[in-house]
Amino acid sequence: MTERVDETHDVGTKERDAFAFLRTKGRASVVRLADQWFIACAASELKDAPRAETIQDVPLVLFRDERGRAAALLDRCPHRNVPLSGGKVVASEGTIECPYHGWRFDREGACRAIPSFCGEPGAKARTAPAFPVIEQDGWIWVYSTPFAHPGAPMPSKQPHRFALASEPGYTTVHQTVEAEGTMYSAIENALDVPHTAFLHRGLFRSESRGVTLTVKVRRSKDRVEAEYVGEPRPPGLVARILSPSGGIVTHFDRFILPSIAQVEYRIGTENHFLADTVCTPVSDFRTKLHAVVSFRSRVPGHVIAPFVKPLALRVFQQDAVVLKQQTETIKKFGGEQFASTEIDVLGKHIWRLLRAAERGDASPPEEEAELQLVV
Repeated sequence: MTERVDETHDVGTKERDAFAFLRTKGRASVVRLADQWFIACAASELKDAPRAETIQDVPLVLFRDERGRAAALLDRCPHRNVPLSGGKVVASEGTIECPYHGWRFDREGACRAIPSFCGEPGAKARTAPAFPVIEQDGWIWVYSTPFAHPGAPMPSKQPHRFALASEPGYTTVHQTVEAEGTMYSAIENALDVPHTAFLHRGLFRSESRGVTLTVKVRRSKDRVEAEYVGEPRPPGLVARILSPSGGIVTHFDRFILPSIAQVEYRIGTENHFLADTVCTPVSDFRTKLHAVVSFRSRVPGHVIAPFVKPLALRVFQQDAVVLKQQTETIKKFGGEQFASTEIDVLGKHIWRLLRAAERGDASPPEEEAELQLVV
């Protein structure tokens, strides 16, 4: 928080120091990542009309060309700065038409038509920046760095794959929600074990049962993983639904660059649960969470599936309230201030990986650690 001094009153050193407890580092956990894939929307949401989406404060317009392929352009007509998302798709030629003067742009951002103009429309200055797009696993993924020019090759990097979404014997549910918080805060929240006994009491865990777990942390160039060893099935409602017969839990929490929070549980030999949440930063303090939850259970999937989404939404609503309060506090105090312990298992590793990716540096060195956690 920046110190403010009343011009009519000279605040002495001692008086200023009395307010030292208010000071923060004046920053927030905001990152901007180039050359990364993020989910813009579900494939089913992109139909005949243009769709406006925002990723990292960059307004985009999504549309389908004449072959049904998804495309993404900067949502700004280069002619007079009107949003292209307010226009229409000309299906016969696979272009998007600006609502102001009718300029038309193809999937590569090249201007293909200017009404009443007799010359060639495709001058460089009339190009709308285009972004790489991949439609995969029922999602529209957009690359955060635009093509260098029309006709440039696709990036060699590929989006995240949902490993169990089409696996035989598994049931999969999808859900998209939005939180008022930074991408980092949303990811850390999704992978934070200690808060579940308090914020989600009765759904996941209860207050401490006095069970000591060993936590093995492994960080590599693009991810960090925490393995929790030796936990009996928690008493919460979610665990009882997934594994009515109890058992020892095999539990992994993983962060995978650029924005995937992955939670995996195995309870006994028959029950397996994998939740992949792709966090898309809409803006500095607003994040969309696209969750893909796949599970296999001793209880038939069609019996459990109707309970999974309502429970997940209940958990998220509790998280969303806290993330909003956290964001409001950060803004009120002009920045963040953290006091962490070793049981804040993944937070520091997530932050280091994100900052390294933001800088384009080599990732932090690989690391392994082991600690104890009482639940």
